[in-house]
Amino acid sequence: MAKGEEVRNKQVLLRDYIAGFPKETDMIMRTGSIQLKPITGLGVSKVLDSDHPDFKEGDFVWGSTGWEEYSLITTPESLFKIHHTDVPLSYYTGILGMPGVTAYVGFYEVCSPKKGEYVFISAASGAVGQLVGQFAKLMGCYVVGSAGTKEKVDLLKNKLGFDEAFNYKEEHDLDAALKRYFPEGIDIYFDNIGGKMLDAVLLNMRLHGRIAACGMISQYNLEKPEGVHNLFYLVTKRIRLEGFVVFDYYHLYPKFLEFILPYIREGKIVYVEDTVEGLESGPAALMGLFTGRNVGKQVVVVARE
Repeated sequence: MAKGEEVRNKQVLLRDYIAGFPKETDMIMRTGSIQLKPITGLGVSKVLDSDHPDFKEGDFVWGSTGWEEYSLITTPESLFKIHHTDVPLSYYTGILGMPGVTAYVGFYEVCSPKKGEYVFISAASGAVGQLVGQFAKLMGCYVVGSAGTKEKVDLLKNKLGFDEAFNYKEEHDLDAALKRYFPEGIDIYFDNIGGKMLDAVLLNMRLHGRIAACGMISQYNLEKPEGVHNLFYLVTKRIRLEGFVVFDYYHLYPKFLEFILPYIREGKIVYVEDTVEGLESGPAALMGLFTGRNVGKQVVVVARE
């Protein structure tokens, strides 16, 4: 994390809570110092200098860094050294990084899949969903994904190997759509969006089904989150719904690499990235995640070797 710059500035602040339009008397002015720090995110970096015994100049690492060309990392213990450079370095922001581990533990550890089960994935063309679908196919499952554009639906079926896929924006009745693709019900739901889709899925789960609550992007920007009305099906169908956070599973990273690297090298798993060039492209790329503009894992290239 970078140290940042300290600046002194005048600030206009609102006094506590106000109702309606603010008046001049609702505002106060003060002068103060603030510490400017970059946005942080997961990235791939090259070590330029280090006094830590585990890292030396020239090493490649992935982990939390600033949105900047150079970062001072004060907690290097949180970084992962990259030992396999025969694959694209950008993969360590995705399939070989946090999204890959998320897909791996969410599917195998949380969902406990079995061969031949019926698997549904929302936001299926994203950084995590595209991998969950491929893991499920490798196990011999029937896999359906939902996405928000025709381009993404075609990608799921034609490149990523899903059995079926649909554009949820074109479905006026999600329950009916799920019954069309899963006439016998759903064993595993990998949930990335929550909201109305989760509610519809609960109606279509099979006995002893499992739901991995990975994310709920449909709810993040709502002032009032949507309620879920069909939770009683958790009881009647003996469904297990489990939320998880990937950081709790990072101890499995070596096992994950042993599992996935052979599949990548043999071409049995593919990974789709949506790449933009330059740090100045970062803000627009970030906002695009919330509107579904990206196709695959969104990557911002800050600098090339």
